[in-house]
Amino acid sequence: MPYSKRISLLADLITAYSYSELIACKTKYLYSINEPCPKISPDTRGKYRININSINMKLYIKYMVSLRCKILVKDELQKLGIHNVFVELGVAESQEDLTEKQLKQLSENLLKSGLELLDNKKAILIERIKNVIIEMVHYADELPQINYSDYISDKLKLDYTYLSNIFSEVKGITIQQYIIIHKIEKVKELLVYDELNLTEIAFKLQYSSVAHLSHQFKKITGLTPSFFKSLKDKRRNTLENL
Repeated sequence: MPYSKRISLLADLITAYSYSELIACKTKYLYSINEPCPKISPDTRGKYRININSINMKLYIKYMVSLRCKILVKDELQKLGIHNVFVELGVAESQEDLTEKQLKQLSENLLKSGLELLDNKKAILIERIKNVIIEMVHYADELPQINYSDYISDKLKLDYTYLSNIFSEVKGITIQQYIIIHKIEKVKELLVYDELNLTEIAFKLQYSSVAHLSHQFKKITGLTPSFFKSLKDKRRNTLENL
């Protein structure tokens, strides 16, 4: 995000006179910069003021794949006395700096719950890519209408070729293969829920046809979708193991 654009958006926040106007500006800031809005409070004239330096520390966390994980991370930070936090999949932002002692304690506490605090730049980038894909496939209302490569590149503000090369080097599979794995997991979930038929699932997940979905499903799982659906005791793989 160019510094000039960030300052422009911050300026909108600073000049917000009403609460509704403030909320609109905060939403614009969040979605444009993809990070939490700085702390804002009204001054003596009722005009909202912002502390531009209030965004301090960003923490990247591995294996965060659900709302439960987000709640757990926020709880662990609050136990350490860190209350001004914004938590999304794979990342927590604090308006307060954590001491080395607090970071060590947080890391130990997260490990007990199967989460891992990252400090390696390459590992952090891989986790960011994975979180964009998990969010896109499992939690978005619908898949993006643009190419996945463009979507991921836009989300992370990095060249897709660079992201793809790093991902393949570290994970041993391509980003496209990782997306397919998660799409098949989503198919499994929808089959178990039994709210959509296979044609509707194929359309929802942007397969060109039911035959295409079935072929990809069998290639990944070794089973046909209909046979999988018949296995009532088949357990869904956890996202953490992908």
